[in-house]
Amino acid sequence: MSEEYRAKVFKSGNSVALRLPKALGLKEGTEVIVREARGEYSFRPADEAPRKIDLTGIAGTAPWLKPLTTEEREFDDPPRAWDLLDQSASKSSDRA
Repeated sequence: MSEEYRAKVFKSGNSVALRLPKALGLKEGTEVIVREARGEYSFRPADEAPRKIDLTGIAGTAPWLKPLTTEEREFDDPPRAWDLLDQSASKSSDRA
């Protein structure tokens, strides 16, 4: 069930602010999204920042997985199409 509250706009520095009733249960510092449509305003809590995943509970559950060695972290770059084209072009110009 929705309820209607009366709030007051006041000047805060060079901006205006909206004082909301305590009954709404918002905590100080809560970030909200304000939407204006045809002169009517609505607001909703902003999406929370994505939480970081705690992986400590799964450490050791896959004993076959081992950390990569330094050698395993180094990859050879595969030849790129433009590199192959450059090589074939230089070979054909060498023949000419």
